[in-house]
Amino acid sequence: MNTRKLLLKLSKQFPKRYAKANHDRVGLMNGKLPEEVHKILLCLDFDYQVLPIAKKEKPDLILTHHPFIFGTRSFVLSHDTVKASLCDELDKLGIPVYSMHTNFDTGIGGMNDALAEALELEDIRVIEKDIMMRGGKLKKPMEVEEFAKFVKDKLEIDYALLVAAGKKTISSCAIIGGGGSRRWSLAKEEGYDIFISGDAPHYVRRDVIAYGYNYLDVPHEVEKIFMPTMKKILLNIDKDLEVVIVNHEEMPKVI
Repeated sequence: MNTRKLLLKLSKQFPKRYAKANHDRVGLMNGKLPEEVHKILLCLDFDYQVLPIAKKEKPDLILTHHPFIFGTRSFVLSHDTVKASLCDELDKLGIPVYSMHTNFDTGIGGMNDALAEALELEDIRVIEKDIMMRGGKLKKPMEVEEFAKFVKDKLEIDYALLVAAGKKTISSCAIIGGGGSRRWSLAKEEGYDIFISGDAPHYVRRDVIAYGYNYLDVPHEVEKIFMPTMKKILLNIDKDLEVVIVNHEEMPKVI
């Protein structure tokens, strides 16, 4: 398939203007786009663990969720020797990396819709005050700890950290995958019984307790749902594409 036509279709669903911050550089990370793309390698992050797989698979394009170069290219490559070395390796191979981050998180059918659907939520809606957030209702109410275990199972994670200072029975929840913990107060304001996100610092957890709310902190790695979700999107665009998923990231070991 013509590469630019493929990326144009993706950009209509996940436009770059959805990217949340100026430093969230999405799009082409290195090299030049090929005229045609037949094989795409998907991963959450491109790093040295993925490099030998890329050498073996020889994809026309590597598509990542997290930006391969997070920030200004010249600054990152001058301060991060590992990233600079990886860039050199990719340039020698002639394989470009294209990243879709918060634009994928925000767009309809992207990260947070996929997470909400994985939790089997009903009446899923975009929260207008933060269009990255999704809210929905549970199929049946659950006790808060039961719900936390349900989330752990459905998102296929090894652990989750529960702050249970609000309602004891959960009927609805809001979610932002990745590092959206600071948006818990919006979820509360919108009337959801619990907020699910990740990367919560100590002060966020203390604020949640102070305001009598529920928060479930899940590992950033729940975003691995990017790969099967993006594969389905790509094959809906062109069923003849070959899509290789690399799910190489392990969560920290619980001691």
